Order: sequence, then C-alpha cells, then structure tokens
Amino acid sequence: MATRTKRTLATMALATVAVLLVPAMAQAQAVINVSDTVNVKFGMQIQSWADFQQDTLSNGYMDNLYIRRVRLLMAGQVAPDVTFFFVTDNPNLGKTPKALGTGLIVQDAMMSWKISNAFRLEGGLLIVPLSHEGLQSTVAYFSLDISPTATVFSGPTQASGLRDTGFQARGYLLDRGQLEYRVMASQGIRSAAVANVDGGSRNSFRTTVFLNYNFLETEDGYVLKGTNLGTRKVLSLSGGWDSQKSYNAYDGNLFWTLPVAKGDEFGGNAQWTHYDGQAWIPTIPQQNDYVVQVAYLLGGAKTQPFAKYEAQKFSVASPVSKDLKRWGAGLNYYVSKQNLKLTAQYLRVVPDASTIPATNEFTVQLQLFYF
Repeated sequence: MATRTKRTLATMALATVAVLLVPAMAQAQAVINVSDTVNVKFGMQIQSWADFQQDTLSNGYMDNLYIRRVRLLMAGQVAPDVTFFFVTDNPNLGKTPKALGTGLIVQDAMMSWKISNAFRLEGGLLIVPLSHEGLQSTVAYFSLDISPTATVFSGPTQASGLRDTGFQARGYLLDRGQLEYRVMASQGIRSAAVANVDGGSRNSFRTTVFLNYNFLETEDGYVLKGTNLGTRKVLSLSGGWDSQKSYNAYDGNLFWTLPVAKGDEFGGNAQWTHYDGQAWIPTIPQQNDYVVQVAYLLGGAKTQPFAKYEAQKFSVASPVSKDLKRWGAGLNYYVSKQNLKLTAQYLRVVPDASTIPATNEFTVQLQLFYF
C-alpha cells in the first residue's frame, strides 16, 4: 500500500506541475453571426483522468489513464426565440478494456422554442429532469464527478447516460422567474413485440416532473450551473418525480453557492433519492440514496477543498447486504476558472456486508473547457 500511495502522489505531483506550466486561457466566446436572428457557437470539453481503483477481489489496484469525457459542443439560434444545443461525446475513451476507436455518440440534441419566459417547448435527446445532481453541468461539480446515486436509473431505463428522447415543457414562474418547472414525456422502456399479436411499443411513455425554487438569484438554462466560483448567490430547493408503469423515483435536493469574504465561496448540496423499479424494472431494487457535498473556494489561491458523503440503503433484504457508503475528499485548483482546472480526489467505498472489503480510489483530473 505504501508503494501504491507513493506512485499515486507522484502522479498527482506531475499533473500539478504540468498544469502550472500552462498559461491561462482566453475567456472570450467565438460566435458566428449569420444575421440578427441566426447565430452559432462552438466549444469543447476534455476531462483526462489518472485513476487508481482498488479491486474487491484481489485487493490490488486497477490503473487507468483515460479520457473521462471528450465532447464537441454546438449551440445557436435559427430564428427568433428558436435555439438548439448539440453535444457529441466519447466517454471513458481508453479505459480498460481499452478501445480507442469506439467513436463519438450523440450526447445531447435539444431544440427549444421559447414562447414566453413561462413556457418553452423542447424536443430531442434531453436530460431526464429527475434531480438537481443529474441536471448539473459536468464542468462545475463541487467534487470530481457526478454522484452514482443520481445515475441509478440510467442503464435499466434504457437511457443514454442520463438522457432520453422525447418532449419537454420548461418555464420560469412568479415575479422573478424563481420557480422553475420541467415536465418531460420520453420513450423510457418500450415493450417488446409479441409474435402474431402486436408490434410492441404499446406501453405508456415515461413521465418526469422537476420543480426548482430559487430563494436568491435565479438560474435559466438547460443545465444547472453548479459551483459559481464566488460570483453568484444561489440557494435552491428542488424536487423531482420519474415514472413509467410501476417504476417510480422521487428526489429532493438543497443546493447553495454563497459568496463570502472577498472572492471566496461556500457551496454544497444535500440530496435524497428514492428508487423502486418493482416488477417493471427489477434491476432497480427499492432503495433510498443520499449524497452530501460541501466545498469552500479560496478565491485568492484559486483552490477549492471539498468533501462528500454518499450512501445507498436497499429496502429488500438479501443474503448479502447491498448497502454501502462512500466518503471522499479532494481539491480543485482553478488555473483559469473552469476553462482549465485540476482536481484530485480520494474516495473510500465501504460496503455494509462484512464479506466485501472496503476499497480506495485515487483520481486526478485535468479539465479543459471552452464554450
């Protein structure tokens, strides 16, 4: 373990030196203006990881140098109040089992017609709006990455990451637009064809509802911002509901980013999610999941220490308990805000079952972002 720790610390040190040698990136946005009502802009996101994850079987470590996310982004306006957002991704590129030629996938493909601030009609491949954690920008997490408690539904509901195809109504109500709502109807799981009976796909669509109340400053975007690096005062309370046939999920989240001192920020979130796939999706056993994250940005030093705690509590008894806890801590270093960021995180996974050993994970991320 001592040798492994030394190797991990050496990797972190090398990554830190590399980042410190890179100059700050420009903050301006390149936009192609075709006319007063038609424009398009482009961007990119790369998150490279050095990851050392302990194996529960051998107690050794699985070592990976790979790209967690590599995305091309495009957004623009094609007519008055008609906008689009398109993202491609090649997630986990190079991770074991290594495959460097897997190709890009469509991550997001969203078109939006803003009829008023209170009502937008949107369609395409969209984020399923169950939770604040799931809707949060992948470049602005307090910690290293999205919590696994927010992604439980992804594979079993035949989603693409956290996305599904469908239509969504989104709007901002009350005097300042502080109450946000999202109502989405999406494909979900489509029933299989029955020979000599029907062609399948006769079951109900998936329905998801999300409400978010901002007590202080408001947010208005397809994704929620995450850490604001001391520039905005946000305090929000949100709730979500996701359902198809007998499957149901519920979510509640308290989120905050509060500027303090001069350029500092105290931020965090606390989220509870209940999943129950019942007979419709037996691969989602009934569970209550929790995540709490806190972070403090030292603006002058461009550093942001953070800590997190996660737990998954399963309701159905089994011979071996599936319950587990995750806790971790780390540091974000902002070379040039979110455009160039270095993150280091230690994570400890502790299963409740005594027959399954606890494991460690050390990860360093180098993020490049422009949009």
